[in-house]
Amino acid sequence: MDLRYKSYVALYCLIAFAFSIAIRLIWVYQFSDFESFHYADTFMINTNDGYYWAEGARDLLAGVHQKFDGSPIDQAPAQLTFLLAKIVPVSFETLIFYMPAVLGSLIVFPMMLIAYNLGMIEVGFLASLLASIAVSYYNRTMIGYYDTDMLNIVFPTLLLWSLILALRTKEDKYLLITAVEIIAYRWWYPQSYSLEFAYLGLILVYALVFERKESFPIKLIAMMLFAMMGLPILARLIGVSVLYALFKQKKLASYVWYILAIGSILFFATGGFSPIWAQLKSYVFKDAIDVSQQGLELHFFSVNQTIREAGDIPFSVFAERISGHTITFVASIVGYVLLVRRYKAMLLGLPLMGLGFLALWGGLRFTIYAVPVCALGVAYLLFILSSSITGLFVNETLGRILKSSFVVTASLAVLYPNVAHIIEYRVPTVLNKTEVEQLSSLRNNVGREDYIVTWWDYGYPLRYYADTKTLIDGGKHGGDVNFPVSFMLTNTQESAARLARLEVEYTEKAFVTAEENETKEHPKKIINNTAQMSLDYGFNNADDFLDALQTPLSLPQKTREIYFYLPFRMLSIFPTVAQFSNLDLMSGKTVRHPFFYETSRFQDGAKLLQLGNGIALDKEKGALKIGSNEVGVRTFIQTGYDERGTFVKQQQSLHPNGELNVIYMQPYNTFLIVDNAMFESTYIQLFVLENADGRFFEPISLEPYAKIYRLKI
Repeated sequence: MDLRYKSYVALYCLIAFAFSIAIRLIWVYQFSDFESFHYADTFMINTNDGYYWAEGARDLLAGVHQKFDGSPIDQAPAQLTFLLAKIVPVSFETLIFYMPAVLGSLIVFPMMLIAYNLGMIEVGFLASLLASIAVSYYNRTMIGYYDTDMLNIVFPTLLLWSLILALRTKEDKYLLITAVEIIAYRWWYPQSYSLEFAYLGLILVYALVFERKESFPIKLIAMMLFAMMGLPILARLIGVSVLYALFKQKKLASYVWYILAIGSILFFATGGFSPIWAQLKSYVFKDAIDVSQQGLELHFFSVNQTIREAGDIPFSVFAERISGHTITFVASIVGYVLLVRRYKAMLLGLPLMGLGFLALWGGLRFTIYAVPVCALGVAYLLFILSSSITGLFVNETLGRILKSSFVVTASLAVLYPNVAHIIEYRVPTVLNKTEVEQLSSLRNNVGREDYIVTWWDYGYPLRYYADTKTLIDGGKHGGDVNFPVSFMLTNTQESAARLARLEVEYTEKAFVTAEENETKEHPKKIINNTAQMSLDYGFNNADDFLDALQTPLSLPQKTREIYFYLPFRMLSIFPTVAQFSNLDLMSGKTVRHPFFYETSRFQDGAKLLQLGNGIALDKEKGALKIGSNEVGVRTFIQTGYDERGTFVKQQQSLHPNGELNVIYMQPYNTFLIVDNAMFESTYIQLFVLENADGRFFEPISLEPYAKIYRLKI
């Protein structure tokens, strides 16, 4: 009978796994005819961060990478991809595209294992189906979403399984299994500290409340502490193996508290709570302004204020991302409470639930953690309700039919909102084919030590396709490093050119200094580049230094080429880009309120051009009506391409003292309204108008989707 039961479990696992992958193939079906999403005969990935791991795997396969290039060759996603690329007979691009669908679908196995242990495989089957396609889980494990999220929930759910079995069975083997899972989880995702620590604390509470006289929970805590130490993987594996061997010796049972004390001391001595506190500061205790006290006390705009996934979200969005619908979410909470009442070990699901609820003020990225536990909760509630149906009927056969009908109908109702979301969630690839072809062409003409200046959103894709360095990217985008890039893009070409040369050379110098400091007894202090430049040029006020960039400063010796990558897609986020340099560095106060308005929705009338949001262009007066105000237009420009594909523009000067400028970008069917300062910005001048100052910039590749210039100084 047990063998037959296990066979059912295996079958349910395979069906749920196949279902999860099949649902993710909807995206492939929807975009199969989109040639712009294909490159190298396969689909491209659809998450920016994926190109970071792809770069590391690519360099591992090539056996070479550049010094200080930031390639993650020593990190788990790149290493796992490298190993799979050696084994799986598909192209590298195909591998990274399909990996999320396969690895993300593994969530069904620990879900079914938990249910199997609790003796409710039907509950586990429905929970597996729901968890595998729940809105937030699907969004971050969909096909093409090549990132750490592929396994970020699989590992803690597997850990939840082993901890439940450890406390329910008291079998020593689960001590070692749990420890190895923690080590593997940390290898895959170094930020797993918080969840591991939460599990640890909950087991301690569980032991004190329910099993104060038992030594097994203390052994489990000790094993977890040894697995969580801030030591190399090999050292921790050896440590937990030795500890496991000691625990197998019954004569050492009386020393378990001493071992726990040693483990606690070593845990805090090798890192302890520090990484957890750092994560809390980043996502919970967010500041709008970062203050750097390195050399000069400078103030920078905090990137967390501009990242949607790190911001507050409404409850309805929170509930829908976890369970697909608010009603389903509420039902899952009720079901989880009932599940805990029956199986106290399910209290171990609280850390996952807690991290999920952190999304209410820490950002929607956390909702994914609550998905597995909530899925078990709602599935359990449905089967409790279905069981009560049978007892309502004298006719047992009729009761079973109605019970089955209820289970099927309720299951479909729970799954439907998630499937509907998947059908509508048509995420594009990060770049289109034309953009990638442009970057691949650039790669043949640049050096791996050269730099490309662009906003951080495009850093990883550029490093992958052009194989150059960038100043900022998806992992390096703090306020202090975003500031100079924002300044370059939103200020004049002259200031941008000089700061670009300075920032690149100072960045390289800082890399060398940091490397030298590793072997020095008295390391040299490294301060923020902007502060260091200001001091080196004799300024105690960083704002005065920035003003001096308009003058012919003596620049460092050129060691490499610098390119500016200016894509059309940056236009929509340009006001956000400007925020990072639109402040007084010494006080942190906003220094100006730039006017930037973009629209593709307009109506052209006889006298007025309606641009939406209460803005209209009076054609006769050459003035903009903005609400009840009227502002003169200094310049009206129309840009486009002629029949040969040559960029052309028509320019009219309307009011010499006008405060705003209107640009109609005909190929994009887009109007821009910008003030004079934004009009003179490097991005507007180089991308929108192709007005390169020949003293500083040389055009390299001018395509409608993106324009690339080489710095000449």
